[in-house]
Amino acid sequence: MFLPTTENDMRKLGWEQCDVIIVTGDSYIDSPTIGAAVIGKWLHRHGFRVGIIAQPDVHSDADIARLGEPALFWGVTGGSVDSMVANYTALKKRRRIDDYTPGAKNDRRPDRAVIVYANLIRRAFKNTVPIVIGGIEASLRRIAHYDFWSDKIRRSILFDAKADLLVYGMAERAILEVAHRLRDGKDHDDLRGTCRIAGEPAPGYIELPDYDRVATDKSAFIISYRLFHENSDPLTARGLCQRHGDRWLVQHPPAPYLSTAEMDDLYSLEYELEAHPYYSRQGAIRALDTIRFSITTHRGCYGDCNFCAITAHQGRTIQSRSTESIIAEARRMTWHPAFKGVISDVGGPTANMYGSDCARKATKGACTDKRCLAFHSCRILKPDHKEQIDLLMQLRKLDGVKKVFVTSGVRYDLILTDEKHGDAYLQELVDYHVSGQLKVAPEHSEEHVLKLMGKPGIASLLEFKKRFDQKSKRAGKKQFLTYYLIAAYPGCTERDMVRLKQHVSRELKIRPEQVQIFTPTPGTWASVMYYTEMDPFSGEKIFVEKNPLRKERQKRIVTG
Repeated sequence: MFLPTTENDMRKLGWEQCDVIIVTGDSYIDSPTIGAAVIGKWLHRHGFRVGIIAQPDVHSDADIARLGEPALFWGVTGGSVDSMVANYTALKKRRRIDDYTPGAKNDRRPDRAVIVYANLIRRAFKNTVPIVIGGIEASLRRIAHYDFWSDKIRRSILFDAKADLLVYGMAERAILEVAHRLRDGKDHDDLRGTCRIAGEPAPGYIELPDYDRVATDKSAFIISYRLFHENSDPLTARGLCQRHGDRWLVQHPPAPYLSTAEMDDLYSLEYELEAHPYYSRQGAIRALDTIRFSITTHRGCYGDCNFCAITAHQGRTIQSRSTESIIAEARRMTWHPAFKGVISDVGGPTANMYGSDCARKATKGACTDKRCLAFHSCRILKPDHKEQIDLLMQLRKLDGVKKVFVTSGVRYDLILTDEKHGDAYLQELVDYHVSGQLKVAPEHSEEHVLKLMGKPGIASLLEFKKRFDQKSKRAGKKQFLTYYLIAAYPGCTERDMVRLKQHVSRELKIRPEQVQIFTPTPGTWASVMYYTEMDPFSGEKIFVEKNPLRKERQKRIVTG
């Protein structure tokens, strides 16, 4: 079923009032890849009446008020993408297209959507029930952070949104506990996985450098982010607090990750895999074509790339679903009237991390002093592709399934490191799961840039390419690798881009088109590097290209 988004929907369900209303910057697509739908269905699964208002008109109170006021709380999210990333390119030009909006015209998601929606609610409903903000926009902006679009340090979004609570990370566990406590009239000031505003710091919590200091002292900003990053694992993290003027941001330790059984329950909720009719009548939603028949196998990524926000949002520990749950989801897809036999993707943030992680994390949490994968793989990490091979084999043999593709990208260094099953996994990909091209993300060729990115050396890419090409040739298939590259990353000069151009021409024999200009997104080490112009790990000064024209020139050196 769809969650109600109109008064008529509520009447059909016999509801007079929702317990929770979720307001989102995306259109309402009922899919397990859409955060608002997942949280809404999860709350409904546990007995709460949940409505969704997607992309409300911010110039009128009528849209936000169409379901009335909820009994317990409002849930506010900017959507699947930070609204500033969704609305602007890396050169701060307004994007014309939004894949999550009917008709694809980018005219419905406001800048800083979480703040705008929270203010819209308070304007329409004076002294309303609590406003709880979440999703990736709130999650990555939960402490004082560098904001690229205003080029300054901004306060925690909790203060600017004037919200009552912030849930961070994937948040199913935290938001369910919030709902239970509000329903039962209990206090919710101590919930793991949440942030709140307080008049004083929490006893025993780590005190980050205060907002005024990090806004003027770049060294203090680095210290603040390091403490934030080191206290992000549910098993080891301590609570954090940060002074903002005469008030305090209090971040409780992260909520425990969902168990495999809970993940299976979450993904068993029989999503419609369609846009709600209220929105589909307004135009085609391009994102639906990509996500409708894709399957999420796991969450988290221990790649921990310095430019990627996944670590701060989903964590460094892999949280996998059971094979049985994934197979059951695939079977449900085959019953959908629009299914043509093709599962467009099976994966997660990194497809080949499914079912495999460092064993010590289960009891000791992620390391704070080293990484699983950076320029070199940790010797303790023992990647194993056996479970994913078995999963892919079962999926492609299902009745009604013609093709199963892996399009969410793979870590080629993991495949090379897995001496037992890495080669067999690559063979499985080449034989059955490549749709002409396989995505890989070397990002660059120069060692000093790769180290600042936290990416592996280029030698592993060349070895992987050789094996991929050999297997594709033996299989009689014309298949290629698609390379994602980054221009204007901190530490990267025009001379580095010339060397990258020479490398891809000589070694990869391509003229790449998938080159993106680096965007410093909140909650990443790379944004710290961009703002401070320092290597936060060594303290050394680094070159950072900040001129838009020269950023574009770096890209064009490679693309022509």
